[in-house]
Amino acid sequence: MTFAPHALAIPSQRQCYRMMAVMEMMPHIAAHSIQVCRVAVWLCQALEAAGRARLNLELVRAGGLLHDITKTRSFTTGEDHAQSGQVYLTRQGFGEVGSLVAQHVVLAAFDPEAPPNEAELINYADKRVMHDRIVSMPRRMADILARYGTSAQRRDRLRRLWQETERLEAKLFAGLGPDPEQVEEVLGPEGLAAALQEFGGCLQAAAGPVSGG
Repeated sequence: MTFAPHALAIPSQRQCYRMMAVMEMMPHIAAHSIQVCRVAVWLCQALEAAGRARLNLELVRAGGLLHDITKTRSFTTGEDHAQSGQVYLTRQGFGEVGSLVAQHVVLAAFDPEAPPNEAELINYADKRVMHDRIVSMPRRMADILARYGTSAQRRDRLRRLWQETERLEAKLFAGLGPDPEQVEEVLGPEGLAAALQEFGGCLQAAAGPVSGG
């Protein structure tokens, strides 16, 4: 099944939810993805309001929702879900979103002096959400090390990655107003509950034809 019969570069939120349903995304991964999306969208709007960057909000929204689009399948196949997610979305006609998904674990490039871009927002937001909770960077790092630091080599790689994420955080929040520790308070729990309810409605309608909007 393809989701972009026309030359549509960015799927709507409803289309994102439908893809998540079609790919049989596990509920806890869906909740994580929705929370990552909330953080990324908030950052996008805050950076725009501060005059720090010009960003595509809909691209950020789709990238947040779909960054783990093939992760459920990867538990069976062992595939690299960042790379296979890019392939999947590109085949659906959403190559711009696929590029963000490919970079949600490791950025293709990082320039601390350049304006923030959409890939950086998705990458950072994913590092701030543990399961479906917004947590501090140190807490998320401890979680990632515990789950993925299965060898000394992998732990060293993760620590280097985290140093880059700390530089990214400093870049994103420079002069922004709220500091990183206030993100959970600013967003609150109500928006996540509403988004999960909407996603649940899309699951019930997943058997119907796919359309935009």
